[in-house]
Parts: sequence; C-alpha cells; structure tokens
Amino acid sequence: MSRSQFPFAVGDISVLARSLHAQLAQADDRPGHVAWLNMLARAAGFRNYQHFRASHEAEERLQAPPPPAPAAIDHAKLEKLARYFDAEGQLARWPSKASHRVPCLWLLWSRLTPRQSFSEKAINAQLEARHRFGDYALLRRELVDGGWLTRKPDGSDYRRIEREPPPDALALIRHLSARLAA
Repeated sequence: MSRSQFPFAVGDISVLARSLHAQLAQADDRPGHVAWLNMLARAAGFRNYQHFRASHEAEERLQAPPPPAPAAIDHAKLEKLARYFDAEGQLARWPSKASHRVPCLWLLWSRLTPRQSFSEKAINAQLEARHRFGDYALLRRELVDGGWLTRKPDGSDYRRIEREPPPDALALIRHLSARLAA
C-alpha cells in the first residue's frame, strides 16, 4: 500500500492546542494512531481524517492541468481522405499530397497486428492485401521511414511501433471502420 503525504496546516496554533486538549479530556484511554489522526483532522476543521484526506486529494485533482480539448476534425479533408479507399476499405491509389499520405499510412498501420513480429514476406502479404495499386514495397518503406514500423537491418523482422494516432488519422480509421461495418 503506497502512502500519500498530505500537508497539515492550521491558522492558529492555540486553536489546535485547545481542540486537542478538549478531545484528550473526553478520551477514556490513551488514543491510538487512528484516533490521533482523527483528532488532528478535527482540530484543523475537518470531520475526521477521511474528510481531511478526501479534501486534499480533491484539491490536487483540481490543481492538475485540465486534459487537452479534443482537436477539431476537418470533415472536408476527412471526406477527401476517404476517397482514397474503395468500398472494401483498401487503399485504391497512392495520394500525391504528403499531407494525405500520412493519415492513409496511419490507417494501414492500424490494420497491422500489434505486438507481433513479421517476416518481410509476411509484412508484404499484409500490405498487398490492403491496397489495390500493386506497390507493397512503397508502403513498407513509407511505414518504416515514417516510424510506424521497425525492422532489423537484414529485413528479417518487422514490428509495428505502438503510438497514438493523431486526431485526423483516428477520424479516418473510425470512419472507414464504420463504413465497412455498415
């Protein structure tokens, strides 16, 4: 069990001393560890130690930076990107614009099995099954050069690099997955 540290401060030490004196006078016997925690928390203005702890944990959560707002999706661009894929979700043609290639490569990356080693022949077969224009070597090279795949220098082992796709690529992946499911 990990121990969290919570700062303890009171505005007036005499109020703390009076509160502890009154609580000790009411105690029947010598207080234990938990009783001391509760007495100190009550002296600081909390109901008990659990209330004190919950208050400090909430304060830490509130002071944490808020999560980033989701990026706005350019639906016009998403529509253009989706046109590179046929009705079966295969890449029908290689985009001429580099800004269009990247989301398409993310989609190909998303369809590769994660945390698995592939031979060059196996990765070629997977890429060949996911496009129509007949250049799996181009796709393999782009995926390696762009940091989506790693490979051994002799080409004997390829692995997908686990990363979080950018928002536009995620939108394309979701759109084409929904289109295939329909």
